[in-house]
Amino acid sequence: MRIFGFIVAALAQVALFFAPAAAEPVKIRVTWVAIVTNMPSILFLKPGIARHNGKSYEFESLHFNSTPLMIPALATGDIEVATFAYSSLAAAIQKAGMDDIRVIADELQDGVPGYYSDEYMVKKDSPIRTIEDLKGKVLASSGIGGAMDVPMREMLKKHGLDPLKDVTIVEVSMPNHRAALADGKVDLISSPLPFSEDPDLRQTARTLFTQRDAAGATQMILWAARAGFLEKNRAAMVDFLEDTIHARRWWEDPANHAEAVKLVSEMTKQSADHYDPWLFTKGDYYRDPDDLPNIQALQQNVDELVAQGLLPGHIDMAAHADLSLVKEAAARVNSGK
Repeated sequence: MRIFGFIVAALAQVALFFAPAAAEPVKIRVTWVAIVTNMPSILFLKPGIARHNGKSYEFESLHFNSTPLMIPALATGDIEVATFAYSSLAAAIQKAGMDDIRVIADELQDGVPGYYSDEYMVKKDSPIRTIEDLKGKVLASSGIGGAMDVPMREMLKKHGLDPLKDVTIVEVSMPNHRAALADGKVDLISSPLPFSEDPDLRQTARTLFTQRDAAGATQMILWAARAGFLEKNRAAMVDFLEDTIHARRWWEDPANHAEAVKLVSEMTKQSADHYDPWLFTKGDYYRDPDDLPNIQALQQNVDELVAQGLLPGHIDMAAHADLSLVKEAAARVNSGK
C-alpha cells in the first residue's frame, strides 16, 4: 500500500508539472477625456461591481487630453479600447489607415429626445439673438473637424452662413472656452458636460442653440478596438462588457443616485451640489442600457464630415462595427446569469 501511495503521489506531481499554467488576465486599457462624463473614468468606482475584473481581464483607465490623441495609441498597441468621438473614429479609419477598427459599444449619445444636448453659448448681454447674427463674429472650436465643431458648421449652413467666409472659427481648448467668452476674445463657445454646468458660466452666458438643433441625434462617443485583439480575446472582452453593463445600469439607477453622487464627489473633490442636479439623470447624456451604439446616427454623423469636406470619402460604418460581443454580454445580464 505504501508503494501504491508513493506512485499515486508521484504521478500527481508529474501531472502538476505538465499541467498548463493558468492564463493571465487580459489587460484591457480603456481611454477617457472628460472625468465623470466619460464612463471609464468612474466605471468600477463602486466596489464589487466588476465580477470578472482581475480574473479573466485586468481593467485600467487612461486619461487623454483629446480623442484624436487616442489614434496613435491604438495603432501602437498602447491601449486596447479607445473612446473615440465619431470624428476621430472616421479619421483613424480613413486617414490613419486602420481599416481593422471595430465599434464595439456605446459611450454616450447626444440629441436623444428627453436628454441633455451640448450647448453653443453667447454672453447674456450679447446682441446675438439668432444664428444669422453670428455673421462676422468669432466662434470658438475645440478642434477643427471635431465632434462639436461639425454641428456648429452644420447649423451655420442651415441658416445661410458659410463657415469659411462669413465667420471666423478659432481653436480654443475646451477648458478655456468660458474665459475666452468672458474676456470677449470670442463671441460663441461650445459647451459640453461637465463644463456647461459651471456656475460662473451659467451666470454670464446663455444658450443660442444646442447640438440637437443642429444635427439631431449624434453617436457622440463610442468604444472601439482592433479586430485582431477582439478575435484573440473574445471571451475576456465579453466578460468585460458584461461588467460594464452592470456598472452602467448601477450608475443610472435612480435608486443609487445619492450614492453615485457621493462617490463621484469624493473622487473629484467637488461639492455634491455640483453633480446632484444632473448626473445620470435626464439632464445628462443618453447612454444605452445595453451598451449598444446607434450605428444609424453614427453613419449620418460621418456622412456629414464628408459633406463638409472634412473627410475624403464615404465610410460604411456598419462594416466597421462588431456588436456581437456586447449583444452576448447584454444577453447574459438580461437573463440574470
